[in-house]
Amino acid sequence: MIFSRVIGTGSIVPGAPVSNDDLVARGVETSDAWVSERTGIRFRHLADKGVSTSDLATEAARRALEAAGLRPADIDLVIVATTTPDMVFPSTACLVQSALGVPAGAPAFDVQAVCSGFVYALTIADKFLRSGSHKRALIIGAETLSRILDWSDRSTCVLFGDGAGAVVLEAGDTPGILASALHADGTQHGILSVPSHPEGGSLVGCPFIRMDGQAVFKFAVRVLADVAREVLEQAALPLEQLDWLLPHQANVRILQGTAKRLGLSEENVIVTVDRHGNTSAASVPLALDVAVREGRILPGQTVLLEGVGGGFTWGAVLLRI
Repeated sequence: MIFSRVIGTGSIVPGAPVSNDDLVARGVETSDAWVSERTGIRFRHLADKGVSTSDLATEAARRALEAAGLRPADIDLVIVATTTPDMVFPSTACLVQSALGVPAGAPAFDVQAVCSGFVYALTIADKFLRSGSHKRALIIGAETLSRILDWSDRSTCVLFGDGAGAVVLEAGDTPGILASALHADGTQHGILSVPSHPEGGSLVGCPFIRMDGQAVFKFAVRVLADVAREVLEQAALPLEQLDWLLPHQANVRILQGTAKRLGLSEENVIVTVDRHGNTSAASVPLALDVAVREGRILPGQTVLLEGVGGGFTWGAVLLRI
């Protein structure tokens, strides 16, 4: 039987960290206390003009390849999860394929599931590898969300940041991804969106993130707890044997609420939202790489990755490192 396993991780955040006080100095009507007490966010990173989503994705991928001891020529599948592509088309994945030198002919495509995007992309890649059609995949989550923020709306602009994370997934006979589940509920599309589209050479509608924070919070905590139980049940893994819960890094209260609903200690939850903010599709792989490189997540441990985002979409992947 063929399985897939994560054999390398990588990530990048652009520029110097931007504190809550820095945002105040830039004219955002907020305070460090207001932001940190409500969200747990203290810093985020913002890409400079000229730094694209594909730039961040490419560098995160390079670092994941280095960690895996592989070259771009060893990759035969590239999937990028992003909400903020460089352009309408071609896909960011094709731009990354070109920049890295991944061989022509390898499929490359984007996945758009907003903050669930990386979990969706990882699940898709797992199916490719388990089918026997491909051997090694690059799965990347990358965002430049600062480009779609309304800096006069303190309820959203303080939450988000830019960055990228990547993993190398390899087919083999040792189980790595133990279970996965993906879901969506399109009836909830209105509570988190960027309600605009290009038409006739201009954008029609609002080009900025719009969010009903309370509705998102309630929905996210419920579905993250439910999908965690779902994949643990699939893998027949008791909660007590789970080493780490790594949810989408949106808001520390959502992370705490999910852990409480599951009956899991907060000590077993990976938290990086305080230093990166919400990086949407980059959130999960960025936090994964940070935790691996800091020596918190160790070989042989089980990690439950979760995402929830606009659509509304949600999902989880249970993996053994």
